[in-house]
Amino acid sequence: MRPQSSRAREVSAVARSDNSWQRQLGKYLGLAFMMPCCTFVGYVMGHYLDKAFGTHILTLIFLLFGIAAGFVELFRELKPDDDGK
Repeated sequence: MRPQSSRAREVSAVARSDNSWQRQLGKYLGLAFMMPCCTFVGYVMGHYLDKAFGTHILTLIFLLFGIAAGFVELFRELKPDDDGK
């Protein structure tokens, strides 16, 4: 087995690291897009159901469901893992 060079060890350490700035940037950008997307999907579903049934309350109900879904996913993503990381 041949020994790794110091550069190869650095690269493999960065690739394994969950705290690299690229990974964190991707994680938080994903969260930034997830909240409005959940809210928008809830609104659209409620709007079309309101049009289909001739009501006006389903838009508000599904909008609130979308907001709640966004917050649930936000808390799940930001909650620390069980292994302490």
